[in-house]
Amino acid sequence: MDFARRDLLALSGLAFAGAMLEPSAVRAQTPKRGGTLTLRVWDPPHFDPYLVVAFKTQVVYSFTHSRLLKHRAGPSVQPGSFVLEGDLAESWSQPNETTYVFRLRKGVRWHPKPPTNGRELTADDVVYSMDRFRNLIGNPQNYLLGAVERVEATDRHTVKVTLKEPYVWFPDVVANPMTGAIVAREVVEKFGDLKKWEATVGTGPWMLDSYRPNIGMTLVRNPHYFVPGLPYIDRVELVVDEDQASRMAAFLAKKYDLGPEFMGVVNRPDWNQFKDQLAKHRPGLRTLDLPSNVRMGVTMRSDRPPFNDVRVRRALSMALNRQALVEAVADGAAVFNPPGLPIALKEWSLPIDQLGEGARYYQHDPAEARRLLAQAGYPKGFSTVIDFHSFGETALVDGAQVVAKDLKEIGIEAKLNQREYGAYIATVPLGKYEGIVWGPSTPFLDPDSFLASAFLPESPRNNMKVNDPPLTDMLLRQRRVQDPAKRRDLIFEIQRYLAKMVYRAEAYSAVVPAVWDPALKNYGPNLGYDYGGRLMAAWLDR
Repeated sequence: MDFARRDLLALSGLAFAGAMLEPSAVRAQTPKRGGTLTLRVWDPPHFDPYLVVAFKTQVVYSFTHSRLLKHRAGPSVQPGSFVLEGDLAESWSQPNETTYVFRLRKGVRWHPKPPTNGRELTADDVVYSMDRFRNLIGNPQNYLLGAVERVEATDRHTVKVTLKEPYVWFPDVVANPMTGAIVAREVVEKFGDLKKWEATVGTGPWMLDSYRPNIGMTLVRNPHYFVPGLPYIDRVELVVDEDQASRMAAFLAKKYDLGPEFMGVVNRPDWNQFKDQLAKHRPGLRTLDLPSNVRMGVTMRSDRPPFNDVRVRRALSMALNRQALVEAVADGAAVFNPPGLPIALKEWSLPIDQLGEGARYYQHDPAEARRLLAQAGYPKGFSTVIDFHSFGETALVDGAQVVAKDLKEIGIEAKLNQREYGAYIATVPLGKYEGIVWGPSTPFLDPDSFLASAFLPESPRNNMKVNDPPLTDMLLRQRRVQDPAKRRDLIFEIQRYLAKMVYRAEAYSAVVPAVWDPALKNYGPNLGYDYGGRLMAAWLDR
């Protein structure tokens, strides 16, 4: 087999050997105020984070809004680690397994613009935000706070959250930029929702000053931010550029201060193609290799033929030539993920060769795949559709073509159907697609969000329509386990089970170079949407 154990170990080693294309030294320096930072981003479908799963909106909110908790950032943080610390909460406690108490910082003020006009944030704002998130009709992610029974303001600066049952991941969920943004009631009442850019009023380090559809956005420093002296950078220009060649040319021309792809990276093929030009035109670039938590794979509907038959799902997985796929679209720089989780969450993920019986379904074996199809009643294969969106990257298109070719080899005729982003994001994450889906999974930051979103029957993000009682039991049990080591063992058991069931045929996660301009100091790359958090204490020294 060409997908041998040594290939798995070699690729896994690429991510965790500490490889740096150009190590950056962390030196004690005096912060500098001022300057304009320019980033490449995406045009949001709208600006209400509670009514969309789009990272294009969540990235903007990471600059403008605060959460109860956040993840530690900076050059000393190892990518893939997410240490919790206070954001709006100066402290928090857990009196018992189902109660959390957050004591808020005093003197936190909303942005000095209508309708909040710089008033103080109180516990009532947190209660309103969490209740809106949980109860808003149309919120595709309200299940993330599904364990919450009641949120109360016990005084002006104290919030008490009571859970229906123990849920050990609750602090991680409220720290996630996808979940935890605290919003103001009067903003929602003024605009009806938060979809208009003018409704983007928070307590975060920057304020959204202007929005130019399909062109970009300008953020300006919040002069009343609650951390004294922060942020150091006065202005952030967010530039929309959906053309891969255009944004790479702009990066070469020093237009962007971070790599132009998601999380501030450069695609590996672009890096390999342009590294000599980058060395010439942008000497001193800081770089760090990291495995992405964006998992590429093939999603299947398990609730209807032909993918309700585990033999068909296994056949599809064995049809994928993962090694050839990453050579074709990622210049060979990738890691192979266990089912359910990215290997980037290294404390919680199993290498493929530790998956037990299910590991064999990750081997490229077209003959065995055809045998499984025949056994399932499809000796001549069948036809299906591959939905996908490019996300502005040629690798997504190339990957879909490679997958279609692999499936054809075992008799599955797959017609490519490239979707527009708005249509894709409104349907595919919710399980509204005809055949199968090729593409990325949402890059969560904790194991439970990955697993619960994808596999709990009540999750609206369960787009594979999985309803598997033994799996559900394991998923719910790990939420109650206080001991991290015992919880980790149960999550390993879940991954081994998923490897046998193959609800999603995982392919790979790219190992990508995070890249930033040498003038950007006190910055450290990490996974996820929290651009604002990673840049809050950074400064420019031009």
